[in-house]
Amino acid sequence: MIANTLLSHVFYKDTVKLNSQETNLPLLQDKFYSFFIESVNTYSPEGVLQEFKMLFIDCLRSGNLNNVPPIQKILLFNNEHEFRHTLKRCCYILINNWASKRKHKYIQELIGLFEELPHCKTINIVQELHLYRQWLENFINSQDYQELKIFNYKKENNSKDHWSDRYGAYLLVVQSLDTDKPKEQQEAAIKLYRQMKDKYKFDLAMYIARSQSAASSSTRYNNPSILGDNVLHLIKRIVVKKGKFSHENLANIFLKQTENQSLKEFKTSLQKYLFFSVGNQEIASLLQQSLQDKIFSWKPELDKEIINKNLLLRVCNKLIDYLTIENRHEPSELFTLLASQGHPLTLVIILLKIILISQNSRSHLETRIADLISYYHHKSEDECQWFIHFIEFFNITFAIYAENVDYNLLQMQKDKSIDDSQKNVDIYRVFSQVKPEHQK
Repeated sequence: MIANTLLSHVFYKDTVKLNSQETNLPLLQDKFYSFFIESVNTYSPEGVLQEFKMLFIDCLRSGNLNNVPPIQKILLFNNEHEFRHTLKRCCYILINNWASKRKHKYIQELIGLFEELPHCKTINIVQELHLYRQWLENFINSQDYQELKIFNYKKENNSKDHWSDRYGAYLLVVQSLDTDKPKEQQEAAIKLYRQMKDKYKFDLAMYIARSQSAASSSTRYNNPSILGDNVLHLIKRIVVKKGKFSHENLANIFLKQTENQSLKEFKTSLQKYLFFSVGNQEIASLLQQSLQDKIFSWKPELDKEIINKNLLLRVCNKLIDYLTIENRHEPSELFTLLASQGHPLTLVIILLKIILISQNSRSHLETRIADLISYYHHKSEDECQWFIHFIEFFNITFAIYAENVDYNLLQMQKDKSIDDSQKNVDIYRVFSQVKPEHQK
């Protein structure tokens, strides 16, 4: 048991100082952090979990805080906010370490310790223990705990899980960018986000490869989307846009052509770029008119300035807001119009075009996707199928165009009845490979 060695070393070696009135809260918090940093790097995950449980949970079952002086001490400061910060950071010190080693099992067990707090044995609970239990219960009912539960990462989705759990990667982006979060939480969030994204890319590539092979059993590959076998047809529709007029090439041409434009000129060029080759012209016209009013009314005092990286980032971020969730409280009219009325792919392609000219806007876009997920979180899966389909289209499109995997079509048979502008995607197979610049 670690408690007789390391715990004593960290918490009790300065007994006089801890018991003095001079002890400050940051010093006590540092002792918590030092203890878990040392133990997670020295002892087994099972031993560290047991130690965490003994320190934060078991006192409720025993009805006695005398065995955990650090908890007693932190209660004396009567600062629930700082206690919660301490508890969170201890959790994320462990999570950050285990996530980097892909020991997700222990992260799940750590989070599970809070699922059902033990009942106190004593009938007359001492006041300090009652206060401590209340603080723990408040933590469990807080947004902080909801964020912690996102790290309860499972390789396979459970049908009993909430639909939004499938898209936890976007919520991780928000955590990784929030400087008010403990640094360990930010680091753990970006690590797990990358792991989840890499797994999605791998599963999608393997699904495409194996689903097109007659020798492959359907039970041997995993479709990372919920779109069923229709996803292969969707992927072909997206990939067919590659080539001379691919989105990447058009983005590069646009950036070169607008290098020395004023912001006002750039706003005009931007609309032409965004709506070039959009399939449904009726929708494109309606959307262009709506965006035109918004774009030209944005920062007119800067219209004479020459476009630069900073202005490009700002205008692209504002465009993303117009197309997703303008005020961070409810979806924009344009988003609802496109996503709920059967045009999610049109919206996704326009968002992709924005990112291809402003890569630094990617995190802003993913933050807005997280805001949308939070907005629809309380609705049932049946109620927001259209929104779920938008996210699925988004995931697939960005995996194809905005990641380090290159997707291409190979024609398997000649079809002389159609020209290149009306490709029958069913006669093509999709092939994927790591882009040359990413190969070792």
